[in-house]
Amino acid sequence: MSLRAGDPAEIGGYPLEARLGSGGMGTVFLARTSSGRPVAIKLIHQQFAADDEFRIRFRQEVAAARRVSGAFTAAVVDAAPEAEQPWMATTYIQGHTLARRIAMKGPLSGAELRRLAIGLAEALRDIHRVGVVHRDLKPSNVVLSPEGPRVIDFGISRAVDQQTLTITGRVIGTPPFMSPEQLQAPRDVGPRSDVFSLGTLLAYAATGHGPFDADSPYIAAYQVVHEEPSLEDVPAALRMVAESCLAKEANARPSADELLVLLRDLPTDLDQIDARGAGAGRTRDMVTEHHFATPATPTPAPPTPATPTPAAPTPAASATTPAGPDTGSADTSIGRRSRPRWRPVFAAAVAVTVAAIGGGVAALTAGGFGGNSGGDKGNSLAVPGAALPDGFEPWHKAVLGGRPDVPDELRCVARDEALFCGGGSVVATRIRAKDGSRVWTAKSPGVPVNGVHLVGATDDTVLGYRFAAQDAPQDPRSEVVAIDANNGRELWSVPSGTQSTAVTGRTQDAVVVGSDVVTVDASNSRFEARNAHSGHVTWTSPFPAGTQCAPVPVGPQLVAMCAKDAEVNAFSVRHPTLYPVDRASGTLGRPVEVNGPAVPIGVANGRLVLLQVHMEGTDPAGYNGVVRVDPASRKVTYSRPAQTYAGTPGMADGTVYVSGQTGLVTALDPATGRKKWSRQTGVEGASGPVAGAGALYFSSATGRVVALSPDDGKILWTTDPQVDGLTGQQGASPRVTLAGRAVIVAAAKNTLFAFDAQKPPKSG
Repeated sequence: MSLRAGDPAEIGGYPLEARLGSGGMGTVFLARTSSGRPVAIKLIHQQFAADDEFRIRFRQEVAAARRVSGAFTAAVVDAAPEAEQPWMATTYIQGHTLARRIAMKGPLSGAELRRLAIGLAEALRDIHRVGVVHRDLKPSNVVLSPEGPRVIDFGISRAVDQQTLTITGRVIGTPPFMSPEQLQAPRDVGPRSDVFSLGTLLAYAATGHGPFDADSPYIAAYQVVHEEPSLEDVPAALRMVAESCLAKEANARPSADELLVLLRDLPTDLDQIDARGAGAGRTRDMVTEHHFATPATPTPAPPTPATPTPAAPTPAASATTPAGPDTGSADTSIGRRSRPRWRPVFAAAVAVTVAAIGGGVAALTAGGFGGNSGGDKGNSLAVPGAALPDGFEPWHKAVLGGRPDVPDELRCVARDEALFCGGGSVVATRIRAKDGSRVWTAKSPGVPVNGVHLVGATDDTVLGYRFAAQDAPQDPRSEVVAIDANNGRELWSVPSGTQSTAVTGRTQDAVVVGSDVVTVDASNSRFEARNAHSGHVTWTSPFPAGTQCAPVPVGPQLVAMCAKDAEVNAFSVRHPTLYPVDRASGTLGRPVEVNGPAVPIGVANGRLVLLQVHMEGTDPAGYNGVVRVDPASRKVTYSRPAQTYAGTPGMADGTVYVSGQTGLVTALDPATGRKKWSRQTGVEGASGPVAGAGALYFSSATGRVVALSPDDGKILWTTDPQVDGLTGQQGASPRVTLAGRAVIVAAAKNTLFAFDAQKPPKSG
């Protein structure tokens, strides 16, 4: 939509290109940053600028949007809530809103509908984890991007620990998609109000109409509070989930974490259901299983001897902890719902997350990308006969982060008997591998980018990421920080770009190669190589014209993976190009084109190995090809596995591994693409592998670890979960680090624990 007469030419220094739309409170424009990246700027209408109450709400919107910036929302780029005419700039998300999509093409169905449902639940999970309630989840606030659904417009959202902004006689929201408590008692609105709204969206997406649609908003509001939803046309399997979301009482609804588990159990194609609404041929998780209670008075079923006994309910999270399951109610837990429409067999079960392909990736280690490594040495790998650190005893510690509202998770790298970890709101910390005691910690004040962890480490320097605080807009949004490994003193810092996920599918904006660190500059226009300890710039290398690039280490060497600006901006890189990088000068060699989309995962026999991503429309749906690239000879070979494998990819000792959401681990030959073996484990959505001591280690965010034999995938041992965390995650970088024979595991909430590989904790 072209700019109109009277529209400004620029806002806050951002030149405007077009109108994206206009609503009751403001107009949204398409603009460009100085580097040319598109942003959406919301400019508040002039008549509201003098309204103090509105300014308060707009400041809340900016604060909430900053807190939840992540994989499922639009990240805040800039804002001026105190300007004469307030405005906020966010990343531009390409795609139609759900409302527009339904109007153009009609209701969604099958796998597309299931992906939308899971994506929206993931978005709510991330929003609620940082303590925010959206309060206006509706079709026009969901954008269907090529990466999946994004939730936008936090105009009436609030932090859980804030007072609700209320106006006598005025209901803020959209009645057909509001919860009963929003209409009756706005101050009591919590996370499960958003779950109710999500239930209305599921029905709307499946049928083209809401479950409480009416000619009048007043009638719609009455139906929300008093009437049962209209769900007759919703596919039976999804209908049962929607019913649980649309319970009138907030306590009877699942949390976003629990909802993800329910959605994960739905059949891949929601249209393929039997007469009872159960999916045919779906894979059940070995650890967690969910059942729906029948809505009518059921006939008692005969007892089943093999049915497990539900675990005791986990105590509700404290009011100051925004993350974790069941934060929607302060005084109830899974075991104390007044009107349960569903129940978990194991109350400790938590969420399934289909994260963007990625995770903090620092260097190639043991043939694979490791999110906890750096330099040519890679991880300190345990080998048969390796010793434990002197004085080692099993330990379990938590590292205090910089922000209590950030759901942190660390990644670590071992150097001799020192352990260096970072991620979330921790730039880096040094820990003694023998007992978990901390030597020093450097904290990050701001909200981190999802999946960004430690950059890496050399013999004398640790490198991590620091994110600016919300009240320090003058600081770089993200920086690479170098810290003296011995005393924790900051040596230098440099602003860092953040575009690599769009290029490589992995968060890899800085890598350690030898004694240098290679970063992407803040304008996303060139590589910069520095001595890791001194910060002295050894070379800079501009990206090829019209492209954006990310550094990819290949053992001691380096390649640049680049994509055209248009593909990066559209988050649809289908034609990546690789350039060998001269380590001494930064000069780019001759280009090597790769059939994409493809994700680099490791090195085998000196060749870079990538997995080709299978796309279903605009959605990634697993991996269906193996690519090997020899940077020296520019030779590219392709192999096609017998099937598509979905999950988290990794590489160790020359073998490709894919770890699925439900614990299935598959080993593939990178030369032929053939399956070597597959093994069903009890570790859902594990990241890995890490190889050492004759075993492969995979671990989930709960701290549950499984050790497999590299030869045939035989399960050597499995540990129990250590903390409450998300399971079924995809794309996370490895959480296990080996210091000699010691297995060190990073889990949710900045938890670290360690044990002897030969004496793992007993399961059960």
